[in-house]
Amino acid sequence: MSRKKTVQRILELEEDDLQALCEAADAAILDGGGFGWITPQGRQVLERYFRGLLLVPERMLFAVRQHGVIVGCAQLVRAPRNNESQAMCVTLMHLFVAPYARKCGLGTQLLHEVENAARSMGYRVLNVDVSATQTGAVSLFRKAGFQQWGTHPHYARIGEQTVSGLYFTKLLDATRAPFPHPFAEDPRMTQAEASSAPSSSRALTLYPAIDLKDGACVRLRRGEMNDATVYSDDPAAQARAWCNAGFKWLHAVDLNGAFAGQSANVPAVRAILEATTVPMQLGGGLRDIKAIASWLEAGVTRVILGSVAVKNPNLVREACRLFPGRIVAGIDARSGHVATEGWAEVSDMQATELALRMQEAGVAAIIFTEISRDGMLEGLDLEQTVALANTVTIPVIASGGVGNIEHLAALRKAAEHAHGIEGVIVGRALYDGRVSPAEALKVLG
Repeated sequence: MSRKKTVQRILELEEDDLQALCEAADAAILDGGGFGWITPQGRQVLERYFRGLLLVPERMLFAVRQHGVIVGCAQLVRAPRNNESQAMCVTLMHLFVAPYARKCGLGTQLLHEVENAARSMGYRVLNVDVSATQTGAVSLFRKAGFQQWGTHPHYARIGEQTVSGLYFTKLLDATRAPFPHPFAEDPRMTQAEASSAPSSSRALTLYPAIDLKDGACVRLRRGEMNDATVYSDDPAAQARAWCNAGFKWLHAVDLNGAFAGQSANVPAVRAILEATTVPMQLGGGLRDIKAIASWLEAGVTRVILGSVAVKNPNLVREACRLFPGRIVAGIDARSGHVATEGWAEVSDMQATELALRMQEAGVAAIIFTEISRDGMLEGLDLEQTVALANTVTIPVIASGGVGNIEHLAALRKAAEHAHGIEGVIVGRALYDGRVSPAEALKVLG
């Protein structure tokens, strides 16, 4: 595990980190707040607690370090799958820094990073409640822009004393969110309207595809590199055109890089970043942390990991730890079996099995492509897409086969029964004019 980053999402605990986390928790409990227990429970209880916590899909654990040693943590708790009306909300719990590491700004750093992670995963509302006796935490939340909306006069019982509790909430700026939540509501709606709105009212995101081959913008048929149609020799200009058409995201793939195992269309990608302001996700040839970090630092909002998800799952976990909310798994399948190496190889692994593994690793979303339909304009494989979206609890982006507006309408209808479907990638149909941007946005909006 990297020791360089002060705050990290934790997906597995090495023994040293586990012991440091337990020590910090014990110290916080003895100090009278920040964790819930009134008295220390013993090291074995804490170890079981933290190890078990990592197994709960709805909970995300973040740790803050001082000189490389964990001295505090916080949890983000997602609403259960059946609570669709509150899926835009996430709850912050058990944020604490050990007494021996306070007065260094670590609590502020921890809160800031956790809030950014929630925002990057598309959540719109961050809620937290805290005992009124924890004056440091109360001050921290207020300084961070949380609004107190209520007081619970019988919040907790400590010894013979009844303690009140304070309830805070913060609206996360949706314009800064690099990932739209699968249940994102119309930003013009009030919170009350959003809570009562049916799930079918949510908009799906359309991602125009920019596939790069030899510096040009192309589309392949069934993923075959020798069956490519060149649509533009100026990818940056094409990206600007999609932005002007009203698309809020870009989806770029370095096709040469997917086959070579390293980025090959660097000038074209950088030109797109310089020419546009909307967020972009990028895939193709990203096989190590250095390459992932380089593109994220260059301005890419999310990176897509494909072949490496099968061949090096530890890298995916590490990337998710270092860049929470910014790693997407690209699952490409041929008749349900995962394909790798730019679709040149087909494995024995089922797409749903890989999706569950990637969810466990901590990816923010899954892009699912049925290769046999990609570029063929015959429609999405809705059966596989729906099955996948109903298997995992993270967003699923559909890809491969959109040929007309009816295909998008069918996806929108399918999303009513598979609420994990967040959006769709469209390529050839947009370039050929079979689907107009305005009409597509209207159908999906």
